[in-house]
Amino acid sequence: MHSDPQLQSAAQTNAALMARRRAALPAGLGQTYEVFADHAEGAEIWDVEGRRYIDFAGGIAVLNTGHRHPKIVEAVKAQLDKVHHTCFQVLAYEPYVELAERLIAKAPGNFPKKAFFLSTGAEAVENAIKIARAATQRQAVIAFGGGFHGRTLLGMALTGKVAPYKAGFGPFPAEIYHAEYPNPLHGISVADALRSVEHIFKYDVEPQRVAAIILEPVQGEGGFYVAPPEFAQALRTLCDQHGIVLIADEVQTGAGRTGTWLACEQWGVAPDLITMAKSMAGGFPLSAVIGKAEIMDKPLPGGLGGTYAGNPLACAAALAVLDVFEEERLLERSRAVGERLKAGLRALAQQHAEIQDVRGLGAMVAIELFDGGDHSKPAAELTKRMCAEALKRGLVLLSCGVYANVIRILVPLTASDALLDEGLAIMGEALKTAKG
Repeated sequence: MHSDPQLQSAAQTNAALMARRRAALPAGLGQTYEVFADHAEGAEIWDVEGRRYIDFAGGIAVLNTGHRHPKIVEAVKAQLDKVHHTCFQVLAYEPYVELAERLIAKAPGNFPKKAFFLSTGAEAVENAIKIARAATQRQAVIAFGGGFHGRTLLGMALTGKVAPYKAGFGPFPAEIYHAEYPNPLHGISVADALRSVEHIFKYDVEPQRVAAIILEPVQGEGGFYVAPPEFAQALRTLCDQHGIVLIADEVQTGAGRTGTWLACEQWGVAPDLITMAKSMAGGFPLSAVIGKAEIMDKPLPGGLGGTYAGNPLACAAALAVLDVFEEERLLERSRAVGERLKAGLRALAQQHAEIQDVRGLGAMVAIELFDGGDHSKPAAELTKRMCAEALKRGLVLLSCGVYANVIRILVPLTASDALLDEGLAIMGEALKTAKG
């Protein structure tokens, strides 16, 4: 079938493509910038009009190994020449098993582990909850304010942010409770957060009915707030005391973003279950649940899986990602990228009182903006203007946070120092212009 020549010619501009997009796609499918990518390499993207952008968004933490890493492309092409789908639950294939073995070996915890694969982060989270409920024969789950766990019905219920993720979509599954997440900048200490968990036990549900506590080691959409190790350790003690499954949602933090393969390696205690997705397959749809074997084995045969789950191409990509991390020492690079970014952003904060915090683990870095430096005035509009100004100058930034006043950086770990410095310089220009 031949393409419509009018559509082909119209496709040469972002504006024309946006017009087609608006006519064909629902309004609820958001788009941060009115730009259409044409091709990309490493940490750079070119749009359909030929304009270059530095990518500080990384496909929302999906491209830790960069766009089109040659080893990943090569691995996927080789797998494509063998088999690209069977449904693992019908006919299995070795890359799936090898990937499970390698991820198990990298997960913290001195106990036998098992792993299996799905397609999205939300699926991984939902299946972790299913496993916890099957293992404990309990129903209730405790999550945290500001947390993000997906857009499925259970994912939305677990997510601790109403707009835009939950607005208009209720009612949600029952027996989901939200505690406070440590956030000293906004007045919530570790003691406050732990007290809020105890309050749930006192006011809402007895601990003997709680199946799981789930948290992100660094909140992603919530604003890049880091869970201190002492908080995770206290939760581990609480879970052990009451027979509760502790789940680390590493969908955004995993695959080396925080300077270790998994952020929970920095806790000093091991979770029972871990969810992964995003960067683990370098841009191919794949997610995982990894955890304590005795817990993972509780669901009955057929209770876990999915038609596309653990697709052969995605497994091949994920194995290549693991190889690239080892060969290119990307964990070491992640820490170096993070230090360079934080140093540049702290220098920027010296010039702009609006930047009241520079934070993050490894290369998972963010700044938080307040009008006039006043912590009671989160600068959502300034944040939005700064991102828009950065795009005009060829830098892709993402905002986040409960107050929409955080700018997060998820640049590929393969980006050169020169590219990082170029991006930081643009951030400075964008903020100066956005302030007016």
